[in-house]
Amino acid sequence: MPDLVPWFLYLHVLGAIIAFGPSFAFPIIGRMGGAEPMHGNFATRISAAISTQRVVPVALTMPVTGIGLIWSVGIDPLSRDARWLAFGIVLYTVALTYSLAVQLPTVRRIVALTAGPPPGAPPPAGPPPGLMDAVRKVQRGGMFVSGLVAVIAFLMVVKPDFGF
Repeated sequence: MPDLVPWFLYLHVLGAIIAFGPSFAFPIIGRMGGAEPMHGNFATRISAAISTQRVVPVALTMPVTGIGLIWSVGIDPLSRDARWLAFGIVLYTVALTYSLAVQLPTVRRIVALTAGPPPGAPPPAGPPPGLMDAVRKVQRGGMFVSGLVAVIAFLMVVKPDFGF
């Protein structure tokens, strides 16, 4: 169905922009929240809200539009000529699974750890135990997922021939 290719391509590219674009702003938001600890919880909640309300839902549409593209173009993702596509699908699956299973729960933990003491309690002397480990875990995970997104974008645009 070649007449559907532009529509699936448009939806797929728009979905990728909406889903993965904001995640490149998370390090800026995190750095600003870390520089002003009184706003760290708010900064983390903003990143979590963007993730759960935009990034994840739209990222979950990528397989639908991708399958529509594969079908309308007539690509066999298991063929030798389409190894770039199969590799991109595997990397997408890894990135999404890691984001849902590791990143989001860790971000939720950071939100809980930075929520502050109960009303009337004295302020803590320093960061809550485990906070800095969780922050470092999210930072490393963010770099990992961002790197995967960059590789996936490369594969989808360049369509390299792996030659094996």
